Amino acid sequence: MPLTLLSGPANAGKVALLLERYLAALAREPVLIVPNRSDVDRVERELLATAGCLLGGRIGTFDDLFERVARADAVGGRPVVTDAQRALIVRGVISKARLNGWTRSARFAGFADALASALGELESGLVEPGELESDLGGLYGAYRAELDRLELWDRDLERRASAERLAGELGAWDGRPVFAYGFEDLTGAQWALLQALAGRSDVTVSLAYEPGRPAFASLARTASDLSELARPRIEELPPRPEVRPPALAHVERALFSQAASPAPAIEGAIRFFEGAGRRSTLELVAEELLALIRNGTAPEEIALVCPRIERYRAPLETALGSFGVPYAVEGWIRSDQTSFGRALLALLRFAWQGGDRGDLYGFLRSPYSGLARASVDWIEGRLRGRAVETGERTEEETIRLRDGHPLPPLDLVRTALSPLAAVRDLTRFMLRAAYGLDAPPVDEESLEDLRAYEAFSRLVDELEGWIALGGSLTADEIVAALERTTCPGIHGGAAAAGRVDVVDLLRARTRRYETVFLLGLEEGTLPRRGETSPFLDDDARRELDERLRHSRLARPDSVERDRYLFYTACTRATSRLYLVREAANDEGGPREPSPFWDEVRGLFADDDVRRATIRRPLSALTWPVEQAPTERERLRALAGLAPVNEEAARAVAQANGWERRLARALRAFDRSTRLTHPLVLEQLAAKTNFGVTELETFADCSSIWFVDRLIGPRTIDQQVDPRLRGQVAHSALHKFFAGVPKRLGVEKLEPEQLDEALEFLSECLVEALEGVRLELTDLQRRELEQGLLRDLEQFVRDEAASELQLVPRRFEVSFGSERSPQELQRGLDLGGFTLSGKIDRIDLDPFSARGIVQDYKSGKTAHSAAQIESELKLQIPLYMLVLRDLVGVEPLGGIYRALSGKRDARGLLRAEAKEDGVPGFSRNDYLDEEAFWGQVDRAQELARGFVERIRAGDVQHDPKGGDCPPWCELWRMCRVRRA
Repeated sequence: MPLTLLSGPANAGKVALLLERYLAALAREPVLIVPNRSDVDRVERELLATAGCLLGGRIGTFDDLFERVARADAVGGRPVVTDAQRALIVRGVISKARLNGWTRSARFAGFADALASALGELESGLVEPGELESDLGGLYGAYRAELDRLELWDRDLERRASAERLAGELGAWDGRPVFAYGFEDLTGAQWALLQALAGRSDVTVSLAYEPGRPAFASLARTASDLSELARPRIEELPPRPEVRPPALAHVERALFSQAASPAPAIEGAIRFFEGAGRRSTLELVAEELLALIRNGTAPEEIALVCPRIERYRAPLETALGSFGVPYAVEGWIRSDQTSFGRALLALLRFAWQGGDRGDLYGFLRSPYSGLARASVDWIEGRLRGRAVETGERTEEETIRLRDGHPLPPLDLVRTALSPLAAVRDLTRFMLRAAYGLDAPPVDEESLEDLRAYEAFSRLVDELEGWIALGGSLTADEIVAALERTTCPGIHGGAAAAGRVDVVDLLRARTRRYETVFLLGLEEGTLPRRGETSPFLDDDARRELDERLRHSRLARPDSVERDRYLFYTACTRATSRLYLVREAANDEGGPREPSPFWDEVRGLFADDDVRRATIRRPLSALTWPVEQAPTERERLRALAGLAPVNEEAARAVAQANGWERRLARALRAFDRSTRLTHPLVLEQLAAKTNFGVTELETFADCSSIWFVDRLIGPRTIDQQVDPRLRGQVAHSALHKFFAGVPKRLGVEKLEPEQLDEALEFLSECLVEALEGVRLELTDLQRRELEQGLLRDLEQFVRDEAASELQLVPRRFEVSFGSERSPQELQRGLDLGGFTLSGKIDRIDLDPFSARGIVQDYKSGKTAHSAAQIESELKLQIPLYMLVLRDLVGVEPLGGIYRALSGKRDARGLLRAEAKEDGVPGFSRNDYLDEEAFWGQVDRAQELARGFVERIRAGDVQHDPKGGDCPPWCELWRMCRVRRA
């Protein structure tokens, strides 16, 4: 019984004719083969709509047919391994094999996946290990030998066994007619099955094909082979342009071919969308989707066709979700892309793989931990504030902060009878913790959790089956298997009523929709770049096909294949087709259009194409008010209109009841920086003590002072930053200079004590590091210690070589606070307020009450006398008054000492002490008496002015120099005018 071939172009009625013949043969219990599992339900609905009821027949995929033939009354059939079990077998083969040149590549997880894919292709091509001459043949033979040892088949071997059984056993098929459609690239096993069926029963196959047309070039081999098998029962159906609008019919007939007739007018049947950036482009699509749905188009009659679903899943969720467009993505996602999977894997990594704080709290923060989120956040904040990172310390400190209460999920994993039992128990615990036992979960997010739970449960069953076969599993292998597990996503599954269907090019080719959006028409996205196997390149495939004839491993040219898929996607629309491309990337760089984009535009008149093109530039942050698709977008558009045409914006706001919202938006463009709250002003007016560094911050920018000092935001994660480095350096120098007299027996360092001094400095630095409350890693500690030791050793060498005869006597001198010495607690009185602060070091003359102030700077900058005044530095000038009026020492000056870089020493010094007391500094830093004390007086006046402004709440955006400093990290909270 020869095969019957129905061929013709798209929309010629091939599938309709095939389904009609299937219905006519129901009395003979026919079999209908469809491309994908999701097509089964869809085709059943279509047939029921036509026939009313189906009292016979069977609809399934090729795999369903393979399984039925292999299992029906078969003797010698084997169990089929699951995907997880097959992956373990492949990894076991790799671990035992001699890999020669592949040894380095085999260390990566993708190696096993690529090998498994190649082995599957060889089995589907009916290739035997002995027919391969490369190293791949050895791996293939070892894999097959392992399956034979376990007395198992994989899915591809089952297909081979089915084809062989059908070809060799008379009782393998009962004569039922077979109908198939939607197949272009038949594997060796599929072709062998069709050949065998064609000799046993009536077989009808539908194939989209027209000889000589470039759009069908990738199908030439399949069409030739099927025609040879079907001859003379070949039915070539003519095109039916009348079933589509003229523009769509013209695309079907002329795409990639020479047009036989003049181009008709587009008349709205085709539109071209160009956007800048993926999100902007998808928002343009979402706006049109919303308009179509509001105008009566059923969402399930709309399709978004993507070259690759995974690259569009996240941006589609953002764009369609923000516009409220219901959609369904037909495809699967990895378990670690689900909330349930991420939480499960995080805890298992912590328990089994030495995970850190991020892993444990990635689980504890989730709703599946059974712990209150507020409590978890509080504990994690404490740990992050101390930089607790390691798993052991994280668990120890977490239990301590929970008053000794253990973590039930962690105990559940550790006390389980086996790792697989731990996974099963933990997934059940997570579902109960998230949803309880009283009410079933019903929303979409809970549906995703249930799908993930079912996927993990199936995987555990499969892995338990592997152990029953005598296999072994490590915790790492279980985690790897869990990571590879897939499940339908939150928008997974075939299109349902009320949802836009999101499909890839391959699934779209057998569907029909009223409206189709074809995305990704940029160069490099479509046509797609060809993917080759590292084990089976194109040359090896062709060589095997020529030698074996039956393998069918050679793939069609990737561009020809995408040309055909693009053609089929364009012909899926019955009413309207949208072609969508990104004209620029998210950074504004231009992107070239796909040649397929140009092909379609070239089929119509330029003026017609220009009218059918809609562009959205990167600068279009909002829609025009009249075009905004949602209320949120209309409000954003209104706010954008206000600076341009405030009168029109107010009129629109009044017409829609948005006056208060617009008023708030307008005020946002002119924020008042002055503090106005009575309680805040009352507290500031009553303040009598101000820190010197606080006033310096106010001098830098009063907005920085407001955010940093009044609001006081802090990062939750403590890090080894310049501030910590400076604290450790100050502490080490304090310990060093305070201990020099006792350790070295001298008050001032000289070159001859340098070696012993450096040894003592190292001890002081280690002691200072021990006082750091952060839990530093070994690398962080060594990096901090070695960097500081290098800088501080050079600082001490400079100190020993200094001409300065003054002796370091007082360190970390605090004034103006309760912790200050009693005589310094009152602070520096400037009339109406006092100043507080801390002087790093005071050097005194051994023979008189004279001295200087030294202030350490952990960076590379030390300010000169001129810079102290121009940059409004207050510390050194005001410390002169502290030295004179509080400490009782005549000030000779003050210097900044940079601890890194060139370690400059610059500051404000009295010229009269240049030869007697403080020699050796830059000559520009020595000022005569009038200039010296004049600069001190001006610093007092600056301080009084800053205090007056603070008490009045006079906060402005007034950075020194007019521009925000590059080091400021507070711009996100700063009250700056925003354009």
